[in-house]
Amino acid sequence: MLITSNASKFFKRKHTIQLNGEIIDLKDPIVMGILNLSPDSFFDGGKYKNEKKILARAEEILEQGATFIDIGAVSTRPGASDVSTKTELDRLMPAVCAIRKKFPAARLSVDTFRSWVAVRVIEECGPCMVNDISGGNFDVHMFETIGKLDVPYVLMHIQGTPQTMQEEPEYDDIIKEISNFFTEKVKRLTKCGVKDVIIDPGFGFGKTLDDNYELLNRLDAFKVFQLPLLVGVSRKSMIASLLGHTPADSLNGTSVVNTLSLVAGADILRVHDVREAVEAVRIYKKLKEIAL
Repeated sequence: MLITSNASKFFKRKHTIQLNGEIIDLKDPIVMGILNLSPDSFFDGGKYKNEKKILARAEEILEQGATFIDIGAVSTRPGASDVSTKTELDRLMPAVCAIRKKFPAARLSVDTFRSWVAVRVIEECGPCMVNDISGGNFDVHMFETIGKLDVPYVLMHIQGTPQTMQEEPEYDDIIKEISNFFTEKVKRLTKCGVKDVIIDPGFGFGKTLDDNYELLNRLDAFKVFQLPLLVGVSRKSMIASLLGHTPADSLNGTSVVNTLSLVAGADILRVHDVREAVEAVRIYKKLKEIAL
């Protein structure tokens, strides 16, 4: 049956991560809800402008069943403008601290590629997972910082920068090249003492439409790393442009791609629409139980 691929028989993957002394089980896939604080994100930019709206969104994410809230303050959409560290911190700090105060048991992830931002947020607001879209490429101190902070780290693949990544992305073999990237980066992270690494192939980050679907079709190749796999395709152009939609009309397509990702081995779905993703996980989980 499709959900019990040959790859799963040969590789015993890591199915836990630890945050602030808590062991988080990934034996069944989990959902990460997105909370964007930037005014220019491609889907919900500028929607959460004050503390009341931020807390309402955090509550919604938690009530709908997400395991993590992923909080970002810099848009990384194609062509996004650069944002200073000060601006990022000015957006992030009040929001993370307010969420931590209102929902002390919530598991938080900070979406940043700057080690200094990760340090400030974690020192002042408490332990968070760090979700780095650059895979350590934009800040040479990121890996050693994560090792010292002793928090989980999402290692994402990107070709180029948000400003240039969609100009002319090119691969000879996309799976081989991303796998080489992960191999080199995971070795460095291990040397820096990072205990929990989650890999993310970076859908839409320096990939053409065909690249994204080749990546989806061969996603189970990354099981060889025996590390948790995060997939973030929510309302992205790989769905909207293929179907002739806007991001606002791409929920159904997102649910389809999320489900295919679960079948291929995704452990974490990073999404705007938490309820729908949680439902996809529940259906997949039931199918897997029956298959066993």
